[in-house]
Amino acid sequence: MHVVVVGCGRVGSGLAATLVGQGHTVAVIDRKKSAFRRLPEDFSGQTIVGVGFDRNTLIAAGIERADALAAVTNGDNSNILIARTAREFFKIDRVVARIYDQRRAAIYERLGISTVATVGWAIERVMRRIKPDDAGIEWVDPSAKVCLVERIMPAAWAGHALAGLEVDGEIRIVALTRLGVAQLVSSATLAQEGDVVWLAVAGDRIDALDQRLGTAPGGHH
Repeated sequence: MHVVVVGCGRVGSGLAATLVGQGHTVAVIDRKKSAFRRLPEDFSGQTIVGVGFDRNTLIAAGIERADALAAVTNGDNSNILIARTAREFFKIDRVVARIYDQRRAAIYERLGISTVATVGWAIERVMRRIKPDDAGIEWVDPSAKVCLVERIMPAAWAGHALAGLEVDGEIRIVALTRLGVAQLVSSATLAQEGDVVWLAVAGDRIDALDQRLGTAPGGHH
């Protein structure tokens, strides 16, 4: 996979290094040559000094053969323009933009551009640890039909099959984290108090999920 990363700050440099480490080819664009110092010394990807929404710069970065682009500069306007150029002009399907303004992020999600609203994500993660009963929605698809949520298993579920949480077409367990180690779930996996479970849930069934969690397994109908 070839990926163009625009912005070589902490996020961009970390993303580029991770992708190269996984065997992908990467081109990193940044306005400042000094930004590339954040990359590992053995970074084998391409580095280009330039403006990320300039078409010639993107072409030099291999955008015409790219499978994905990540716009992760420090500016919302730049990231939006970069993402739209990649999506609309170069027809790149997998485009992600880092957006600090949550309201704008929602607008661009509806246009089919995946966004990472950094501040909102951080606030929600902190709130989740302060208020475990918070909604805990990690991701919502642009049509708002499917959500990815994180839940902490209550004591009442300990020793019961996690599969009991699932409802065909409505709730599906994706994975769980136990004692800091993530794992996939089988039909025989039993819950332990404190397990962190990730679930894909229909957008209008989150309340139903929380009701199931709040009821002892034997009380399900």
